[in-house]
Amino acid sequence: MPEAPLIAAAAVAPPKARRAPPPPLVIFGFGWLALMLAIAVLADLIAPYAYTALDLRNRLSPPVLLGGNWLHPLGTDELGRDVLSRLIYSIRTSLLIAFGATIIGAAVGTSLGFLAAHFRGLVEQAVLALVDFSASLPFLILALAVLAFFGNSLVLLVCLLGLHAWERYARIARGLALAAGAQGYAAAVRGLGASPWRIYGRHVLPNIASTLIVSMTLAFPEVILLESGLSFLGLGVQPPQTSLGSMVGYGREYLTRAPWILLAPAVTIVLTTLSVSLIGDWLRDRLDPTLR
Repeated sequence: MPEAPLIAAAAVAPPKARRAPPPPLVIFGFGWLALMLAIAVLADLIAPYAYTALDLRNRLSPPVLLGGNWLHPLGTDELGRDVLSRLIYSIRTSLLIAFGATIIGAAVGTSLGFLAAHFRGLVEQAVLALVDFSASLPFLILALAVLAFFGNSLVLLVCLLGLHAWERYARIARGLALAAGAQGYAAAVRGLGASPWRIYGRHVLPNIASTLIVSMTLAFPEVILLESGLSFLGLGVQPPQTSLGSMVGYGREYLTRAPWILLAPAVTIVLTTLSVSLIGDWLRDRLDPTLR
């Protein structure tokens, strides 16, 4: 019977290897990042107080673990503001800045990389020269100069941090676009008369998206740390707004008397950057065919 060889082949065919589940640290990273995103989205609902609300009678009240009361589970700061409420709103602000800056950097770098790969010649040399110039500048000093000269605003801070590491995306996009252009599918679509927008947007970009996503996960914690450093120096998020870096900056003056003001946002920064870094490394191992 004709079906017998097929049945026999199916019987001896080895089963498909199942992908190993993520390591425990990566699962922790996903869980922590999901928690941070949920807090950022639901900040208005879960915060027990407004982050600017004062309670001068409970100034520098310790957290519950150090003998405080449940009215302020993580204690209060020098003005009697609830540390838990300020931490919740700080997570929202810091994640908003980090996501916005990462997307801006990826969009600018990828667009310039595609321009260099498409036009070649003078345009490519100009983009590569701009990439080398940007990579040679100490970004933190440049950011301090821009914020000191133009003043502080949330929009300016996001745009400025969005220019961090854009040259990384430009190099990756240019190299992968050149490699894709040398392959058959891009040449076939070009031969059918497709426009450059369609070639790069519908065919090249989906094929290099995994590499760009991994790069974004690696750049995300860098943006959080940069924002925290600028806010710590007083040139980031300005009052009455709050961020994780600004909380650390204000808490350093009370490190000996009220360390909980600084420790809560500092631990949040460490765990968030660690979680995103773990996820980025895991995605790189899963999506990079040379590491399989």
